[in-house]
Amino acid sequence: MSDSGGADEAAGAFKKAIEKGAEAQRDFVKSYSAVQQDAIHNFFSTLQGLTYYNAMFKTTVQSGGRISIPEAERQALNIGDGDLVQVIIIPIHRKKDTGPE
Repeated sequence: MSDSGGADEAAGAFKKAIEKGAEAQRDFVKSYSAVQQDAIHNFFSTLQGLTYYNAMFKTTVQSGGRISIPEAERQALNIGDGDLVQVIIIPIHRKKDTGPE
């Protein structure tokens, strides 16, 4: 009977190890899911912040590197002469370089 008792103990220990492993996996998935949800929430909050008080428009670079803010955007954001604004530049189309001939 001592052999049977040892086998039962080993089976019980193995079962406990499997249960602990499954519990650890569930905890990991829960915490990973929470991190993922936080990241998605932060992304959408940032995106909303970027678009709520800002304007997005296309403009052409003039001589001397000047760009202009369309009147509708200036009015919507209450931007006047001398106001300091922040500009993020993302080139969308480059003028083809003809190069020397």
